[in-house]
Amino acid sequence: MRFLRRSLTGVFLLAVTLALVAWAGEMVRGAIVARMNEEPRSFPQRERVIAVNVITLEPQRLIPELTVFGELRSLRTLDLRSATGGIVLEASPDLVEGGTVTSGQLLLKIDPAQAEAARDRASADLQDAEAELRDAERAVTLAADELAAARAQADLRAQALVRARDLETRGVGTTAAVETAELAASSADATVLARRQGLASAQARIDQAQTRLARAEIGLAEAERDLAETEVTAAFDGTLAEVSISPGGRVTANERFAQLVDPDALEVSFRVSTAQYARLLNQGELLNAPVEVSLDVSGVDLRATGTITREGATVGSGQTGRLLFASLDDAAGFRPGDFVTVQIAEPALDGVALVPATAVAPDETVLIVGEDDRLSEAQVQLLRRQGDDVIIDVGAVAGQTIVAERSPLLGVGIKVRPIQPGGVQTEAAPEMITLDADRRARLIAFVSEGRMPDDVKARIISQLEADEVSSETVARLESRMGS
Repeated sequence: MRFLRRSLTGVFLLAVTLALVAWAGEMVRGAIVARMNEEPRSFPQRERVIAVNVITLEPQRLIPELTVFGELRSLRTLDLRSATGGIVLEASPDLVEGGTVTSGQLLLKIDPAQAEAARDRASADLQDAEAELRDAERAVTLAADELAAARAQADLRAQALVRARDLETRGVGTTAAVETAELAASSADATVLARRQGLASAQARIDQAQTRLARAEIGLAEAERDLAETEVTAAFDGTLAEVSISPGGRVTANERFAQLVDPDALEVSFRVSTAQYARLLNQGELLNAPVEVSLDVSGVDLRATGTITREGATVGSGQTGRLLFASLDDAAGFRPGDFVTVQIAEPALDGVALVPATAVAPDETVLIVGEDDRLSEAQVQLLRRQGDDVIIDVGAVAGQTIVAERSPLLGVGIKVRPIQPGGVQTEAAPEMITLDADRRARLIAFVSEGRMPDDVKARIISQLEADEVSSETVARLESRMGS
């Protein structure tokens, strides 16, 4: 009996188990069939609206600014050199790096002993030349007197010859007497010729003495100039640089010992591209465009204004563009060699607008905010780049509102919410709907049973109990409910 009872109990439990398994399988199958047969759920869809910064294109007159980099240089720079060599006896206290000197100030004095000795020798040579000239002049006078005496004697000899021939004709004189008179006359003529040669030699001696005197005067002038050049003075007011000498040192002839720079007469040299250079031309002539030079010194900008004056004659080996020069009006604080930023004012442009560079695409198009705040695309002409901004030709898009900052999310046909510059972004008023009783009850029940903080539940339930409820709130809750 015990065995039969246990067997029947086992069979009963097995039957109950099989029945439960079958019932569970039927429930799973029914749930799957119901899920597959039910209609797809539809959730309310809303168009995505993107907030964008916009600007309005207003045609105006703008002066583009071309920004380049340049180097300051002095218009007056003089190398100070010693014309003669020697030991430095005296140097100005201002003969130091950065020393300020005035025009005519004595900077350096070299030992003048050799120069004075040379000057004295030249002076002595001049005295010798003057004495030689005086002696030559006296010799000419004596030679002229000797020539006059010789001519007088020749005249007497000629008269004696005439008398001798007359006496011979009358038969009183002899032939020997005539021959003697002829020899005497010939000898007198030879003496006259010799005296003439002596006079010519004396006159030539005067010319040589005058030439020697001129050379002596030149030598003395050079010696005095060399003596004066033992003292070096400043040619103009300026500042000294690259000083390499001190008292007691020795300098050689033509050695540069310092450089004199005029810090007030400054100009800036800078290089521009060929395209930029073309914009600074007016009928082929370079414009005297105004420039502004700036230098950032410990957060304080040094600024100066000037005008373009000239351009380089050649491009230069391995260079491109054009080298321009501009003189500065007042460059207080600047020094030659400063690397500065140069801003050049180009000719003014009419009918243009200054917009952020992010508003213009690489293909020179902009996005226009049209009707219903939807975007459309328009073509513009890019004229200049000004740092983070660009200058465009407004043309047909004058008065239109464009997107100031483009992004990959924006395109033609996209609906946007414009934000004007300096304005405060205001949220669009949410769409309000009226709920029926069943829908309101389901939403309230879902919120009450949800895992939310009590204060959040209370706030949402108070919104659901109102006559009109935000469509965004309803859509968000129903998406979480799954129905």
